[in-house]
Amino acid sequence: MSQLRIPAVYMRGGTSKGVFFHATDLPEDPLLRDKILLRVIGSPDPYRKHTDGMGGATSSTSKVVLISKSARPDCDVDYNFGAVSIENPVIDWSGNCGNLTSAVGPFAITEGLVSAPPEGFAVVRIWQVNIQKRIVAHVQMAAGEVVEDGSFELDGVTFPAAEIRLEFLDLQGSAMFPTGHKREVLDVPGVGRLDVTLINAGIPTIFLDASALGLKGTELQSDINGDAQLLARAETIRAHAAVAMGVAKTPEDATLNRPHTPKLAFVSKPAAYTASSGKAIQAEHIDLLARIFSMGPLHHAMTGTGAVAIAVASVIPGTLVNAVLGDSSSDMIRFGHPSGTLLVGAEAQLVGGEWVVKKAIMSRTARRLMEGFVRIPQD
Repeated sequence: MSQLRIPAVYMRGGTSKGVFFHATDLPEDPLLRDKILLRVIGSPDPYRKHTDGMGGATSSTSKVVLISKSARPDCDVDYNFGAVSIENPVIDWSGNCGNLTSAVGPFAITEGLVSAPPEGFAVVRIWQVNIQKRIVAHVQMAAGEVVEDGSFELDGVTFPAAEIRLEFLDLQGSAMFPTGHKREVLDVPGVGRLDVTLINAGIPTIFLDASALGLKGTELQSDINGDAQLLARAETIRAHAAVAMGVAKTPEDATLNRPHTPKLAFVSKPAAYTASSGKAIQAEHIDLLARIFSMGPLHHAMTGTGAVAIAVASVIPGTLVNAVLGDSSSDMIRFGHPSGTLLVGAEAQLVGGEWVVKKAIMSRTARRLMEGFVRIPQD
């Protein structure tokens, strides 16, 4: 059997992993490109194991990234992200991955797409193709190479590494609240009327109170992902919200063709719990509890783009997230997720009756795990 041999790098970014490619190493035809990338990951896989591919059979590890030099004068590289369905022949290109964003700068520098100072910090200006937004990554350098080792600890990642600070820019605009409301009642057939915030900041996100799902907000993956009825209810809510947000024609369309976005997240007031690592999280050390569903199941930590949405919603009065925070609302908040806690922030101000979000900020880590070639059977 002859095989295609394609240059690739396998990278961890934040709490995710993905296969990174130079966009020029793949076909321009989207259908042929996606056919190749599905085979690289090992999808569709009815066994949900990705045994015959590079995917990790979870929403956090079934991802592909395409990087190229940018033609934009205000950006260095273009970053295109694909969320690969495990069991269906679908790659969803509708949204960003905030976690893998942290690996884009290091990849671009190491692959020679961006020049960087030999010491200090390199500033990599990223054009996020999926959402048409700018992101700035601050990447530590030493002796002309990207620094990966460090002491920054990211809950959800086993080993500490060098901190990479990310700034998500230009989040303002009427599209931030696609229905025109900061908070509203969403009527979902078979579920009922739900108090929600539908926001597009970082990624289209649906926020609701944990109690609306019969939950406390302290749940871990093991409490959620074995409950088929709960997951089905969550997907029903997500699919109907996608229609309300104008990103899907029907709920069925959202479920089949747009599994990556919007994301469904639930929040609640601080409470003590034990994270998946066994780490004790004290209520007084967090401002908020937050959990998010990703490609069906509950995410093991928090998506990077979900963290951006939390940061933005937290500083805008009238949103559900801001209301749950109450007096705790500030430019920087720390929220609890299944793997631990995360500090995020956003800069926002009211201009002409509209909330303008200059940027959202968070820190991640990244590491190059493997480099070389991926091989797939050639037709």
